[in-house]
Amino acid sequence: MLKNKPLKNIRVLDLTNVLAGPFCCHQLAFLGADVIKVENPQKGDLARQLGGQEELNQKLMGISFLAQNAGKRSVTVNLKNEEGKKLFLALADTADVVVENFRPGVMERLGLGYEVLSKRIPKLVYCAISGYGQEGPLKAFPAYDQIVQGMSGVMSITGDEKTAPYRVGYPVSDTIGGITAAFAISSALLGREIQGGCFLDVAMLDSTLATMGWVISNYLIGRQEPFPVGNENFTASPSGTFATADGLLNIAANKQEQYIALCGVLGREDLIEHPMFKEREARKTHRSELKAELEKELKREGAEHWMEKLNAAGIPAGVVLTVPEALNHPQIAERDFIAKFSNVSGVENDVRVVKTGFKISGSSTAVDSPPPLLGEHNLEIFSQLGFSDQEIDELKEKGAI
Repeated sequence: MLKNKPLKNIRVLDLTNVLAGPFCCHQLAFLGADVIKVENPQKGDLARQLGGQEELNQKLMGISFLAQNAGKRSVTVNLKNEEGKKLFLALADTADVVVENFRPGVMERLGLGYEVLSKRIPKLVYCAISGYGQEGPLKAFPAYDQIVQGMSGVMSITGDEKTAPYRVGYPVSDTIGGITAAFAISSALLGREIQGGCFLDVAMLDSTLATMGWVISNYLIGRQEPFPVGNENFTASPSGTFATADGLLNIAANKQEQYIALCGVLGREDLIEHPMFKEREARKTHRSELKAELEKELKREGAEHWMEKLNAAGIPAGVVLTVPEALNHPQIAERDFIAKFSNVSGVENDVRVVKTGFKISGSSTAVDSPPPLLGEHNLEIFSQLGFSDQEIDELKEKGAI
């Protein structure tokens, strides 16, 4: 477990809901930040009511919430209540970072926007996550993951010519937006001693487009309009998904030497000098014919057999797994990638969540506490701000918390 966490002593106020924002702050918590989740007093983060187990949704501990909020503390504050606003400002005075994913203009209308907060806290890093950003003709539009997948063009290139446009099977735009925000916040924290605080405008649409790499570059620079190619790699052949005796195998023989090695492993040296397959561009033109020839040999053995043989020969290859198969793979177990929390309030079973996708100096990132109950830390945190028990009770009576 990581001992010296990069964001130790950094306090983050997480005002976000559902996925992009909570996922951003989830990353920051695993890096050691003290993340305080500021939720509305009624039902909190909408994700508390989302997930595959209705009983947990009713308890406001939905699986969607459990997945993104380990290591955080929860307080309830009514930002529409005057006493609640004062309480939030007192809490913000202790913070290094504020993260919100309301529609543009909401925090300003509440009197709690960046201009107000930055005057009180000059070194504040304020991150606003939205679907389309803080300016532009779509800025006021609500945006969920699938909407952004469609607007970004991701759906248009997912699937094949028969199935596209097709949604990616997990909330990729929400997740990318969250990672982008976490990266921007970490960078801003590094530079604030020199340049002070700043306002970070993170758009899910921009963030998604920024990750589309060669698809976009081939259009912007090469004027090649993208099209869906299913499980094939449009940049090379043979590179894609191939049938074996017992399942699918991904093979990426993207280099000439890898193609030659592949032909050798499969005992099809005759394909090396074949005029339809000899050169890279020719293989791309005749990819379906080449795939048919290779699959004749691949179907003699199972996917695991070929994965071992091909990788041993320097040819990248991997079995196509289900999500449960991936999570239970020995490689994942070796990486200490899944955290487990027992005796979580309101949850009968153990809560298992994924960590970050990296280690630091060989150590896995980790958090010490499970996802919190709604308002679980009201007394603890508000007391630290100087409020007495009686004052906290009065705030509750006034609807501020």
